[in-house]
Amino acid sequence: MTIYSATILLTELMMLAMTLHVVAYPGFEWKQKRWYLLTFITIMLCAASEWAVEVFDGRGASYVLPLTIITVMQFSLTPLIPVFFAGALGMGEVARPASVFFAANVILEMIMAPAGRIFYFDKTGTYFHGELYILYEVFYIVSVGFLLAALAMAGKRFKNRDILTIVMILVVMAASIVPLIFYGVHADYIGIAISACLCYIYYNDLVQQDVQTALKEQRAKIISISEHIVSTLANLIESRDLETGEHVARTSEYVRILAECARKDGVYADVLTDDYIALLAAFAPLHDVGKIVVSDSILRKPGRLTPEEFEEMKKHASAGGRVVREILEGIAGEEQMKFASDIAMYHHEKWDGSGYPEGLSGTDIPLAARIMAIADVYDALVSERCYKKPMTPEQACRIIEEDAGKHFDPQLAKVFLDHREEFEKSRKAS
Repeated sequence: MTIYSATILLTELMMLAMTLHVVAYPGFEWKQKRWYLLTFITIMLCAASEWAVEVFDGRGASYVLPLTIITVMQFSLTPLIPVFFAGALGMGEVARPASVFFAANVILEMIMAPAGRIFYFDKTGTYFHGELYILYEVFYIVSVGFLLAALAMAGKRFKNRDILTIVMILVVMAASIVPLIFYGVHADYIGIAISACLCYIYYNDLVQQDVQTALKEQRAKIISISEHIVSTLANLIESRDLETGEHVARTSEYVRILAECARKDGVYADVLTDDYIALLAAFAPLHDVGKIVVSDSILRKPGRLTPEEFEEMKKHASAGGRVVREILEGIAGEEQMKFASDIAMYHHEKWDGSGYPEGLSGTDIPLAARIMAIADVYDALVSERCYKKPMTPEQACRIIEEDAGKHFDPQLAKVFLDHREEFEKSRKAS
């Protein structure tokens, strides 16, 4: 096999691989896939045509007609390759009018072929340039320029113009001329093929970036909708015990402040990542969703609960864990469901083990629930309820300080007390 034949074979295999990849690739719509298939298949046809002319050149008069037909096809299609590829780059509005201009080359080839003005084969079947061969060269050069312009336009459209890719295409196209100058080997189609592959990879990368941006925006919308649903549901639950629902918003902000302050002070800093804090604030409104199982007579009782009534009230914690899982099933992953469930189920556990529903103690209580406990109690103390008047922030802070190490995680209680003014500022702003 000659060097030239090997070059053509490599081009064919490369384009076949790209064709198969495009057909199987789910990232593009079929309309765009058609443009890619036109690009790669046209390169394959043109490269094969040039190889046929090279191999059968001068084989005799019987080859003149088939070689003429093949060459007309090659000369007609070659300038259209960049037009097809512009469509593949998403520049269909540019490719369609440009195809009219390059289609003029097709008409020109068909008209000039019988007269041998662009090219011709003599009686021995030997190929020669015609006196107007320069017209084909003009169309070819313009088409290459069109390809580079289309690439640049696509890059600008995606706000990520890759100058390096354009430079690499220029280098490849220029390098494909070297074998012709020094060895008489036509390598222009492998240059076009490599450029097309570079463009495909480049554009595919841009599409993926665009898709990722769209996914991030979609995810942000979904999170926003989810937070709204969670907040609305939590407000409905809170309204059953005559609360305004502001408790939900305040405690969500309190847990965020407490977590951020703890991280700043070096307390549980390895756990309190941005994602952790975001989840904590997002799921905090569901901490009392288990109250849905408690009767109105208990929730709205103006006086102190009897021991029996308090036992009924305590059921909201374990019920909350179960309800949260049911709410988030199919929406959140297992990790998120557990996170939210832990907040609802364990925020009434106490550091010394005297809480409910399971009597957990110390660090056996999930961190999110320990943070929620301080936020929940603080807001309950400084808020008016049907069974009590509000305390002052100073009185509430004294209670939290006294219960540090008993009810509350002592490290988190210290963080809260060290930053109490931030919580008071948040309360006044709500």
